[in-house]
Amino acid sequence: MRAAGGLGSVQEVVYPHLFDGMTIAVGGFGLCGNPFDLIEAVRDSGVKDLTIVSNNMGVDGKGLGVLLEGRQVRKVVASYVGENQLFARQYLDGHLEVEFTPQGTLAERLRAGGAGIPAFYTPTGAHTSVAEGKPTMEIDGRIYLLERAIVADLSLVRAQSADRAGNLTYRRTARNFNPVVATAGRVTIAEAEQLLPEFIDPDAVETPGIYVDEVVVASPRKKEIEQRTTRRVAHVDA
Repeated sequence: MRAAGGLGSVQEVVYPHLFDGMTIAVGGFGLCGNPFDLIEAVRDSGVKDLTIVSNNMGVDGKGLGVLLEGRQVRKVVASYVGENQLFARQYLDGHLEVEFTPQGTLAERLRAGGAGIPAFYTPTGAHTSVAEGKPTMEIDGRIYLLERAIVADLSLVRAQSADRAGNLTYRRTARNFNPVVATAGRVTIAEAEQLLPEFIDPDAVETPGIYVDEVVVASPRKKEIEQRTTRRVAHVDA
């Protein structure tokens, strides 16, 4: 494991692992926990015909949305796409293949890939369009689908902290798909908000460094929010 920081360093770390037609798994939920620097390095490389595995594709112009702008994505495996108009337009125009996967099933497919489990049975999606073309089995009177595990050529994740052994921790909601994505890649690169001089307490490690090949220090940037919802608070005189 090596650690790097700075834009040029991020590109130097990411570029050697990229090739046309590859599968990239990306952590995050909406714009929370997105590895923005790593995604932008993929964009800048010009690599194309990508299969992206992620809970969603970010929003227009942010997160994974930047890969759609350059027509770099051929297929998306995701559970939710509602916040990205370009995604919907490319799909409806036939430029993008989409494999919709229930959110829990997607998480388990990634976890299984990292655990070396090639497939598993789940009742989720039985008797729906999700089941089309998939083997089924009746167990105790209930129909289950056989879902294949996902192993990506490259996994990109965002962590709050990393140490020099590649151990990672995540901050609150950013611990969404990042842990399972980290384990599912043949190569895993993490961008971390801080690189610690000391080892993370073993009891606090959320992704062990054995899964992490490279760490880059994330560039400072404003935390993105998809939708800000507030309400008026009535003023009450004392």
